[in-house]
Amino acid sequence: MYRRAINISKNYSFFLFGARGTGKSSLIRELFAEESTLFIDLLRPAEFDLLNRDPEELSRRIAARESSTRWIVLDEVQRIPKLLNLVHFHIEESKQSDPLFFALTGSSARKLKRGSANLLAGRAITYSLFPLTHTELGSDFDLSHVLHWGSLPEVSNQPDHELKKKILQSYTHTYLKEEVQAEQLIRALDPFHRFLSVAAQMNGKIINYSALARECGASDSSVREYFQILEDTLLGFHLPPFHRSVRKRQRQNPRFYLFDNGVQRALANLLTIPLSPRTSAYGDAFESWLISEVHRLIHYAENDFILSYLRTKDDAEIDLIIERPGMKTALVEIKSTNEVTPESLATLNRFAKDMPDCAAYCLSQDPHPKKIELVTALPWQKGLQELGVCPE
Repeated sequence: MYRRAINISKNYSFFLFGARGTGKSSLIRELFAEESTLFIDLLRPAEFDLLNRDPEELSRRIAARESSTRWIVLDEVQRIPKLLNLVHFHIEESKQSDPLFFALTGSSARKLKRGSANLLAGRAITYSLFPLTHTELGSDFDLSHVLHWGSLPEVSNQPDHELKKKILQSYTHTYLKEEVQAEQLIRALDPFHRFLSVAAQMNGKIINYSALARECGASDSSVREYFQILEDTLLGFHLPPFHRSVRKRQRQNPRFYLFDNGVQRALANLLTIPLSPRTSAYGDAFESWLISEVHRLIHYAENDFILSYLRTKDDAEIDLIIERPGMKTALVEIKSTNEVTPESLATLNRFAKDMPDCAAYCLSQDPHPKKIELVTALPWQKGLQELGVCPE
């Protein structure tokens, strides 16, 4: 198992949210491998049926636990939100003697929030888990692999490409199209199916809600709700437009990125099509992956960085803007090329001249660091370190 970058404190109860397949259960089992833990898996039908019918079963098991057991794990807790009232009770009651701690995992807090579930009001820290990062994969990291297949742990551990394809296809069909509905996040499934395919094809593009709604056979408001469902279930994230005014920032449409390249390609029916360097498809995949990688790493680092993009009225763009407390805001151009040239950075240099309080960077596959006018061009790994996104 890969060592995960997430830093979970074992001195406080916590929620661990993440899309299915990101490795939550494996991480929890490793985290508590060397101590006595009461583990309850709510994906098991028998456990779900029993505790859903009789939530007090949880209290009886807690009362019967070994005296050395301080941690209670509830895996996929969003399946039975009412258990959180008992969790709250036991956290408070145990403070008077020996404190009990709870590890609560789930694919989303959305169902909990919509059902007005008890989210423990500061009695539990919230963490998020994502597909494997390049730092977690270490020597097993292969850029061409993650661009094509993504980095879900189960996919990364399979050497056979045909099996990788079947796993990703199964993931998109059984989870994204069935379990999202089973969690009662949506009612009409057919428009959502069409939405997933179109959203995958438009991955990383500025969202045009009206055009998407027409293609999906749904209303604009439904399409907005679909995107929010994907974000709430950690299956993707919005990249908002940059503006120094938060109010104006909210008036423009965001970009949207699905959480994993392999899942995105499966939804877009692209898994059988190779990604070839020096093509627009390869460049899009590299940009999408690298922005997602930054998104994951800043969440793990908990450094309060804010991500956005910039596009002007004349269609000049900056791929990624990183607002970094205590440091200059970074303007980042992402290029998949192996050779960065002055001509390719002309637009970024113009932005850098107009925004002197910012620092301009280009991250690419060019192995040679360069200074081109106001732009610092770096290999993407070195660039992520220079930006403060991941440790050196």
